[in-house]
Amino acid sequence: MAAKSDGAAAAAGPGPRYELRDCCWVLCALLVFFSDGATDLWLAASYYLQGQRTYFGLTLLFVLLPSLVVQLLSFRWFVYDYTEPAGAPGPAVSTKDSGAGGPAISTKDSAVAFRTKEGSPEPDPRPAPSSARAYRRRCCRLCVWLLQTLVHLLQLGQVWRYLHAMYLGLQSRWRGERLRRHFYWRMLFESADVSMLRLLETFLRSAPQLVLQLSLLVHRGGQPDLLPALSTSASLVSLAWTLASYQKVLRDSRDDKRPLSYKGAVAQVLWHLFTIAARSLAFALFASVYKLYFGIFIVAHWCVMTFWVIQGETDFCMSKWEEIIYNMVVGIIYIFCWFNVKEGRSRRRMTLYYCIILLENAALTGFWYSSRNFATDFHSLILVCVVASSFALGIFFMCVYYCLLHPNGPMLGPQAPGCICPQSPGPCGPPADAVTSPPRSLPRTTGAERDGASVGGERAGTPTPPVFQVRPGLPPTPVARTLRTEGPVIRIDLPRKKYPAWDAHFIDRRLRKTILALEYSSPTTPRLQYRSVGASQELLEYETTV
Repeated sequence: MAAKSDGAAAAAGPGPRYELRDCCWVLCALLVFFSDGATDLWLAASYYLQGQRTYFGLTLLFVLLPSLVVQLLSFRWFVYDYTEPAGAPGPAVSTKDSGAGGPAISTKDSAVAFRTKEGSPEPDPRPAPSSARAYRRRCCRLCVWLLQTLVHLLQLGQVWRYLHAMYLGLQSRWRGERLRRHFYWRMLFESADVSMLRLLETFLRSAPQLVLQLSLLVHRGGQPDLLPALSTSASLVSLAWTLASYQKVLRDSRDDKRPLSYKGAVAQVLWHLFTIAARSLAFALFASVYKLYFGIFIVAHWCVMTFWVIQGETDFCMSKWEEIIYNMVVGIIYIFCWFNVKEGRSRRRMTLYYCIILLENAALTGFWYSSRNFATDFHSLILVCVVASSFALGIFFMCVYYCLLHPNGPMLGPQAPGCICPQSPGPCGPPADAVTSPPRSLPRTTGAERDGASVGGERAGTPTPPVFQVRPGLPPTPVARTLRTEGPVIRIDLPRKKYPAWDAHFIDRRLRKTILALEYSSPTTPRLQYRSVGASQELLEYETTV
């Protein structure tokens, strides 16, 4: 949230801290969520009472179907987190004390970690629980199951996760140092889950709802209605808020990126608010006259954008099929707004995308305006000006964000490096230590990695620096954080995913449970350290073994 999580190079000192403005941000997100759902249901009931069954069915469909999909996904995550048996396979993880002569702990799953004592290489046997204690534990588990089932049946899974994230954040403020870090890690995991769920739901529910209600408003002409206007406004705010919140949580979850300030988040909200408003209004104007051609246009645009995302070789998910589904969802997002999915400078790709969007908006609005009466229909000219001015305002706030409020510094001035580095001139990021056991699962590798691109400097004669090393020339801007080199280290035998992807311990729930268990059993908060990709021979051995 406002501070950074412990990652590959965690900071010493008090560490990340949950602030009251983070709590206010969550409360505002809940307000946006309830206002969006309530106005849509109210509008559907209004259509039903007016006898407009077609509009009632479409409005209710765009509310219930995405909500059911998201609740099923959320409940599936809960089931996995709460019922995974001990000894389930997962990525190879080892923990070691980086201090000289310190004790070592090694484990492969969360159940072993909870039974491990500090300073003992072998897990101690747990005493057999009494019958009364076992009965109370079964009753508690049953109550949790019933509560979560009821919450998800009432379509309130995201609300529960928002409240749980806020509770964990407040607990991290009130507890001691060790438990504070533990609760903060859990808060980051919960915030990541709810931001992914909200992103999926808003573009499956709020985006089509926005276009539908705007089309009906345009079709009615000079008879504006307050309730459809409220529904469209709530859907628009929900889309803009969810995009900005997703980017903020993503940056806060990665220690190799600077956090997004709340000023930058508000600028992102305004940027997406006006660009999506212009896009949706252009859709509504065109769809009010050319319904069939609008459907063909949407499908064609989605296919082109999905192909564009796929050819960029994204690496967000842990399996190939999950990656394909993710690319299809990103194709839906690209129908309405920009969404960065590839590492590196996105200036050229963003410029190309918004040039395409500008041409499409002008063409859609122009086709609609050509069907109107130019001499007497002054209302149509006003709508055309609204589309143009809204898009211009969105681009203006985008420039404000990148020129003044970007975490890396102003675009036109000297930029700070995106990677958070220590004050010393040493390399940024985790050292390329060898891992003793091969991974049980590996994410997809890119073509450069298969061709033998070494990133860790572990093979003689390879000049390539480590993954997160800042190249010499421009010294990094010092920040008030120092690199922790002592204490336990959780070594993850997987290559680290590059921004804007989530780290593997946010995506892989087995890895997440293992890290939380190891962190809870450790007297001090451990550091996370991903494996540096070795040479082509090492990669070939891993891939043929898997």
